[in-house]
Amino acid sequence: MYNQLRDKGSIMTEQTTAPRRLHVILLTIFASMALVARLLPGARIVDDAFITFRYARNIVNGLGFVYNPGERVLGTTTPLYTLILAALSLATGSQDFPSIAFMLNAVAGTASVGMLYLLGVQISDHWAPAAAAAALWALAPYSVTFATGGMETELCIMLLLACTYAHITRRCCWLSILSAMALLTRPDTAILLGLLWFDELLIRRGIPWRQAILAIALMLPWILFGTLYYGSPLPGSIAAKSATYRLPPEAGLVRLVQHYSTPAFEHNLLGPRWQLLGSFVYLAICAFGGLHTVKQNTRSWPIFLYPYVYLIVFAAANPLIFRWYLSPPLPFYLLSITTSLWVLLHLLSTALVRRPSIRIQETIANVTFVVLTAAAGFSTLNSWTIHPDHGLDRPAPDMAWYELELLYNRAADILLEITSPDDSLCAGDIGVLGYRTGLHIIDTVGLVTPAARDYYPADTSLYAINYAIPPDLILDLAPDKIVILEVYGRLGLIPNPQFKMQYELTHKLDTDIYGSDGMLIFSRR
Repeated sequence: MYNQLRDKGSIMTEQTTAPRRLHVILLTIFASMALVARLLPGARIVDDAFITFRYARNIVNGLGFVYNPGERVLGTTTPLYTLILAALSLATGSQDFPSIAFMLNAVAGTASVGMLYLLGVQISDHWAPAAAAAALWALAPYSVTFATGGMETELCIMLLLACTYAHITRRCCWLSILSAMALLTRPDTAILLGLLWFDELLIRRGIPWRQAILAIALMLPWILFGTLYYGSPLPGSIAAKSATYRLPPEAGLVRLVQHYSTPAFEHNLLGPRWQLLGSFVYLAICAFGGLHTVKQNTRSWPIFLYPYVYLIVFAAANPLIFRWYLSPPLPFYLLSITTSLWVLLHLLSTALVRRPSIRIQETIANVTFVVLTAAAGFSTLNSWTIHPDHGLDRPAPDMAWYELELLYNRAADILLEITSPDDSLCAGDIGVLGYRTGLHIIDTVGLVTPAARDYYPADTSLYAINYAIPPDLILDLAPDKIVILEVYGRLGLIPNPQFKMQYELTHKLDTDIYGSDGMLIFSRR
């Protein structure tokens, strides 16, 4: 079948060389779609982004690469993104880091869409599957949400796509440079980079020493700085989160299988059963079409394998899956699906339609591909809302939820009225509160407060959900103010007699987020 198809020249030969003008037109369309989709919702900054913003602000203000001045703790997993934000702040003279991040991510997200298209053309030798993947990613909630949310996710994905493109097009020096940048943006980029560099090793039948030395040399300044400044260039937040959250052993696997079943939010249209079924359907399509594509371009196998290696690694580690953990493999997954579907439809049309003219077979396959892509696009757009129920009244993905952050902003307004600059503030979610108040933060998760890590794992009886604050942590560290969701302390901290003696509830903000009975503000008596 493959030889027959190659001889007829339908998929990988006759139609592959599109006019340069067509590529320019499509890139312009997708870039415009991506930019509008990321600017339209407005900034909807998530809590973790504010942690990075505070680091960047302290760098600009001469306080060092620290969260709490005087405390050398690396609580952000994205040093490169932090430094870029700080550099842009110095260049523009602005310390409005949410706005800086919002614009930076809009540009990075737009570049990612263009890079995905170019990568798709390289591996499929046709513009159609590349265009389908780029169009879907331009509107994808898992891209738009964290672009508007201020996270480093868009920069991370742009660098991963650029690394893969450099590998596919044999630009070895660029692969080294971009690999170093990706690793300094997020540690989990090592999953895809490992596959790309392993392929380089196979191709060269040995370690590509020059390229490896270049990548290491580029990371060396951070490795030396992190080791001397913090004691390690690796963030302690990874270990802190692993010990703090209490999850069943299958939680990560279940969440990832659901995610891989719904790259275009198909469950909104096909129902919840699709969340189990979809991953098997897509896996079968990607396996079949991927094998054919890899035969045509042997360097492309990391693209098809990466989403599933990512799934295996995170399922085995079983961390609490924050929403932005699900984004990096998704553009590669979409490209794998569209490329494999394109190949599969043409193979099926050739096998099923017995006609002397190949044009009829091509037309059937092309029309079917367009219909399925349009359905995926409709499903993706269906996951947006024109009028969100909170925050900015502008079209945005449903998952661009930041109601908790708005609540923490209200709590910050109260704290600014009742605290002095020397007070310490304790919280489980430290992003908005730390950025807005500027107070010394005691972080109950242990991201920026290493002493808090000694209190985990906590007694299982304290957990009403997957996170709880041990009473001894508060009693020993003795913060002046505490802000928590009620559910964090429901079974342990709040009913503790010593805590009641030392702290009084001064404010309660109504909310039922995570099943909580309000957001509570306590002051030391």
